[in-house]
Amino acid sequence: MLNFTFQNPTKIFFGKGSIENLKAVLSKDQKIMMVTGKGSIKKNGGYDQIVKALEGYDMIEFWGIEPNPRYEMCIKAVEKAKSEKVDFLLAAGGGSALDATKFIAAAMKWGSGDPWDILSKGAKIESAVPLGCVLTLPATGSEMNAGAVITRESTKEKFAFISEHIYPKFSILDPETTFTLPERQTINGIVDAYVHVLEQYITYNVNAPLQDRQAEAILMTLIEEGPKVKADPINYDARANIMWCAAQALNGTINCGVPQDWATHMIGHELTAFFGIDHAQSLAIVLPGLWQHQREQKKEKLVHYAHRVWGISDLSPEEMVDVAIRKTVTFFESIGIRTRLKDYGIKLSDCRAIVERIEKRGSKMGEHRSIGAREVGEILALCE
Repeated sequence: MLNFTFQNPTKIFFGKGSIENLKAVLSKDQKIMMVTGKGSIKKNGGYDQIVKALEGYDMIEFWGIEPNPRYEMCIKAVEKAKSEKVDFLLAAGGGSALDATKFIAAAMKWGSGDPWDILSKGAKIESAVPLGCVLTLPATGSEMNAGAVITRESTKEKFAFISEHIYPKFSILDPETTFTLPERQTINGIVDAYVHVLEQYITYNVNAPLQDRQAEAILMTLIEEGPKVKADPINYDARANIMWCAAQALNGTINCGVPQDWATHMIGHELTAFFGIDHAQSLAIVLPGLWQHQREQKKEKLVHYAHRVWGISDLSPEEMVDVAIRKTVTFFESIGIRTRLKDYGIKLSDCRAIVERIEKRGSKMGEHRSIGAREVGEILALCE
């Protein structure tokens, strides 16, 4: 097992009626700005519960955060929060609302330079406005981690950033607020969480059996619960299990002491930035092709995954790898997400700009930092 440091300061309130806990963790002395999307929170009952819980509190609202949150919209929120002298941010919605809120929190404390440097240059964040979350769409795990991803529409770039200063002080997870999610968003959330686990699990063996089994537990739960919630959107238990899986998939627990990949995400971010497809769709496209390309480097863990998660045995290692890839694709497609570039009207020739951008940056990705522009081109060819 590799060395690691672990700390997660986010307090979780989980279950029915948990939005009521807002009044216990927020002060009437604070000026609060709620940051949210384009209205879905009013359909799921979350908005009314927040307003009721915070009756008598000094709260303003900022609406309009997009899926794959845009830098341009975040800057508008920063300007409003500063002018209103906000000192606490409350994200209300899914991972996009929360990622945007994390960036807003950091940008509000940024100096005189361009806050885009936080994303494009990995500039260090020294402080951020405190924030909390009412989660209504489980997917990104942002409710319990120190990361966020922001897209700049004007340049078609999408970057992640990480800072201990943007951990939510608390996150409220009420599965009932997810009952009204469109099927597409529910499916996206399941795939997003599933691939988060795989990025930390399908690398190479460092003798960390506990972390492997924790990862496998999340994967197997998502496989079991995904079809249930698709068949019955108001199945509370299935919604609850998926919601907690998404948080556990990326709260730092399963990556303790193990190597991590994230190449699927980095390539997927480029597909989203250039073509506007959903984040989870980009992951479902890239992952099978990347595994096919990296099958030798990942063989041991792919065989392990085929056996432990899918119950496959008595095959050669090469056949086990094939089964691991095929079973994953079948799972994604069985719950309603397609896995090829052509399924989204994207031609391989359209992806040349992605390869050129990665070549210009000189980026190397993957657990071995062995995937560069040439390899990305080869991987995308396998995704066609």
